[in-house]
Amino acid sequence: MVNITHVDLLQLATSFQYANHLQAIANASTNQISFLSYDESFVNNVLGPNVSQQFITQTDWTAFHEAGVYNIETGKLYATSNWAGSLDNPINVTAIDISNGNTIESIRFENVAEANGACAYYPPGTPPDSSEGQQIVFCDEGDFNHASKLTLVDPAINSSRVLINNYMGRNFSSLNDVVQHPITGDLWFTDTEYAYWQYFAPAPTIRQQVYRFEPLTGVVQAVADYFGAPNGIELSPDWKHIYVTDTGVHTFPGKDNFTKPASIYRFDITPDGKRLENRQLFAYSDYGFPDGIHSDTTGNVYSACADGVHVWNPEGILIGKFVVDGGVNNFAFVPGGMYLFNADKLFKVKVQAEGRTVARDFGLERDMKGGEGGWYGRHGGHRGPPA
Repeated sequence: MVNITHVDLLQLATSFQYANHLQAIANASTNQISFLSYDESFVNNVLGPNVSQQFITQTDWTAFHEAGVYNIETGKLYATSNWAGSLDNPINVTAIDISNGNTIESIRFENVAEANGACAYYPPGTPPDSSEGQQIVFCDEGDFNHASKLTLVDPAINSSRVLINNYMGRNFSSLNDVVQHPITGDLWFTDTEYAYWQYFAPAPTIRQQVYRFEPLTGVVQAVADYFGAPNGIELSPDWKHIYVTDTGVHTFPGKDNFTKPASIYRFDITPDGKRLENRQLFAYSDYGFPDGIHSDTTGNVYSACADGVHVWNPEGILIGKFVVDGGVNNFAFVPGGMYLFNADKLFKVKVQAEGRTVARDFGLERDMKGGEGGWYGRHGGHRGPPA
């Protein structure tokens, strides 16, 4: 059984008391997910008729913070923990065996000192309807002893290698999140200052920017700036747009400034696939700030916020929320649902919506149809989805 609250937008527009009532629902959802529907499309197209929610586990450390990438060969979902306050206890990776009872283990990979965002990685040139060669690329925030970098990891054989650790000889500040374009194979990633703001890395010497990197050639370009703190990054399902979350409202601990960005910006990718243009304010979070970000196959945009996961339609209109006390830092789409990362708690929800990358990342065989500029094909992965 699930709790779905249908929001009266006209009442919300004129009543602070009603807004506080809605927020109280989120604060009361401690070991469960509740749902706020701002538009019927959230119930009909995102949740679907068989929606359910499940509390999976709680750890004694903040195991479920960022990333959330599935690897076909291991059958595990990989999250990253939060900074624990000591270089003697660096950020670990939490492997969730979602095909075997959601058992978890804490691991670390060579060449990954302070893991944060991540995405599935396919060798450039791999057809976008193939899962062959799947690995994981992690953002390493870096620290006083290690440069911030992108590291390619094959968890099935425990191998790793650095893809990039500088911009033309200059240190990155604290790489945060990354996404791979399925056609070009390019990696688009954000660099912000959270390692410095959390006191485990030196003061930055470079702007906070978004970059595009070609793994085969080494070409790297700064493609967007003027952010408070560029954070999550995601593609639209037709690969025409890139979304970047800006968490500039939240910098040094205890010094949040609510007049700073808590926003999502949408950019058009130029026809040559190398630049960004037409920056647009896509959405502004009404509570907290948008962190991790993903899209579904119909173009809805999901972002982790301080009271849960917010969902906007392709026009940037809020249509619903998955709410939980303490909010969500990131989340991961899986076949038939989503895993939500609530710091030390892990939740799973069963929904109708399908994440943009699920079919490829899980090696599913299904007909895929993108929008204009999309693709058609059959997926032939190593395994089917988890039981």
